[in-house]
Amino acid sequence: MSGGLKPLVTTVFVPAAIFGIGQGAAAPVMALTARELGASVAVSGLIVAVVGLGAVLGDLPAGRIVARFGERRSIIGGSAVGATGVLVCLLAQTPWMLGIGALLTGLANAVWGLARQSYLADAVPIGLRARAMSSFAAMWRLGFFVGPLLGAAVILVVGARGGFMVQFVGVVLSGWLMSRVPDPPRRDPATVRGHATLPSILRRHRKLLATLGAGSLMMGAARASREAVLPLWAAHLGLDAAQVSLVFGVGAAVDLLCSYPAGHFMDRYGRRFIAVPSLLVIGASYLALPFSHDLWSIGIVAVVMGIGNGLGNGVIMTLGADIAPPATRAEFLAAWRLTHDTGMFAGPFGVGALAAVVPLGAAVAAIGGAALLGAGLLFRFIPVYSPWPPLPAAEPDSSPLEKQEA
Repeated sequence: MSGGLKPLVTTVFVPAAIFGIGQGAAAPVMALTARELGASVAVSGLIVAVVGLGAVLGDLPAGRIVARFGERRSIIGGSAVGATGVLVCLLAQTPWMLGIGALLTGLANAVWGLARQSYLADAVPIGLRARAMSSFAAMWRLGFFVGPLLGAAVILVVGARGGFMVQFVGVVLSGWLMSRVPDPPRRDPATVRGHATLPSILRRHRKLLATLGAGSLMMGAARASREAVLPLWAAHLGLDAAQVSLVFGVGAAVDLLCSYPAGHFMDRYGRRFIAVPSLLVIGASYLALPFSHDLWSIGIVAVVMGIGNGLGNGVIMTLGADIAPPATRAEFLAAWRLTHDTGMFAGPFGVGALAAVVPLGAAVAAIGGAALLGAGLLFRFIPVYSPWPPLPAAEPDSSPLEKQEA
C-alpha cells in the first residue's frame, strides 16, 4: 500500500473491513430468519431486498445530512441508526418487524457510505484518489468475504440470529473507529454549501446524471446481478449448495486480488482505462454463462466475472469524487450514489422478473447486454483525466466535467 495511504489504515480501511464483516455475517441469515417467522419465499426475498431499497431511499437525504453535520457526526448518527436496525432484526417477532429493521439498516448504510466517500474525497490527494477508493472497496469486500465464516461460528453456538449479533458488533465497532477521525478542513465556503438543495443539485447537474450517471446505473446493475445470476444458473445445472459456495469463493478471491491494482492503474492511466474494460469483462462473462454446463465451466465464468468486478471496485466512488463540485460535494455525491445504488437494487430484480417470462439464459444475456451498454456510456462520457496537470478550476456549483464542456 502506498505510503500516502498508510494513515488511513486504522481510521478508514480497517473500519471498512469490520463493517463488511458485519454485513457479510447478516446477509445469509436475513432470508432464513424471515422464513422462520412464517414469511413466504417471495416475502422473504422482498425483505432481503429492503436493505438495498433503504440505501436508495437514504442516498439523497444522506447528502444533506453530511453537508450539514460533517462526516464525523454523520458516521456517529448513521451507526446509531444502523445499530438500532440490527437490534430490531435480532428481536423481530414478525416478518414486517424484520423488514423495518432491514430498512433502517439500509438507510444507515447510505449515510455511512456517503460520509466515508466524502471524507476520502477531501482527505486524499487526487494522485492517490483511485487507489484510496479501490482499497476502501476492497477492504469492505474482504470483510464481506470473512463475515459469513465468522457468522457461521457464532450461529453454531446461538442459532441463526447469531449473524445479526456479529453485525451489531461490526456496526458499533467500525462506527467508533471512524468517529475518532476529525472532519477534514473544508475548501469551500460554508455559506455556499448552505444554499444547496437537493432539487437544485438534480436540476443543475441533470445532463451529467443522465449521461455518465446512466453508465453508473448500468455498472451497479451488472455488478449486483451476479449474486442472483450465479446461484440461479448453478441450480439450473443441478449443482449443490457446497459447489455453489465454492464457485462464489473462487470468484470473490479473484475479485479481491484485482482491486488494488485497478486503483493503481486508474491513478496512472485514467479512469476510463479501467472502468470500460471492467464492464466489458463483466458483460462477456454474462454472455458466456449460458454456455457453461458443469462445475468447471461455471467456475471459469465466475473467475472472469470476479476479474471484471474487481477491476470495477472503487470506479464509481472515484468518478464521483472527480466530478463533484467542491462547494456542494456531499449533496452531489448523494445524487451520484443514487444512480449506482438504483442499479444495484434494480439489477437483481430485473433478472428475476425476466426469468419469470423468458428462459433463464435469455435473462442472463439481457444483463450482459446492459453491461456492454454501460461500457459504451462510460467510454463516451468519462472525462479525459490526468492528475498532472490537474483539471481546470471549476465554478463553485459546477463539476470539472461540466466546466470542461462549457
